[in-house]
Amino acid sequence: MGSNPLRQQVASMRQSLFDEEILDKQFMQMEQLEDVDNPNFAEEVMTLYIRDSTKLIATVEQALERPPYDVNKLDKSLHQLKGSSASVGANKVWIETNQMRESIKAGDLESRTKAQLQLIKLAHETLRGKVEPYFRLVRQVGPSETAQRPK
Repeated sequence: MGSNPLRQQVASMRQSLFDEEILDKQFMQMEQLEDVDNPNFAEEVMTLYIRDSTKLIATVEQALERPPYDVNKLDKSLHQLKGSSASVGANKVWIETNQMRESIKAGDLESRTKAQLQLIKLAHETLRGKVEPYFRLVRQVGPSETAQRPK
């Protein structure tokens, strides 16, 4: 029974990820793919997402360093970031990426787009800073926590 407070902490951390709209229902669907053979599926996918999305954000940042801006390269990278964010349920990153794409389509490549990139980076760092300790705690509690997921 000593792990009960840890289970409560896991549940609280998980709920805060949704309450703060950092994650969305897509993440829940990804968690449902976990089973006995792959109990860390959501963590593994999120780890790959964080690695790959960090590279995409760096590509966008480099593309905005100095004019002339390669709008096609920017849009391609942002499209990839938006799609992968939606796939894992990274809600805030998805929202900010979508807004940046809209800024580019509106032709605002200077002030608004660069400010939007900072919001993407903040949303990404917030996601990373919240899910990494969450998954560490989930591993500490053990796989039975995933079986007690609320419907």
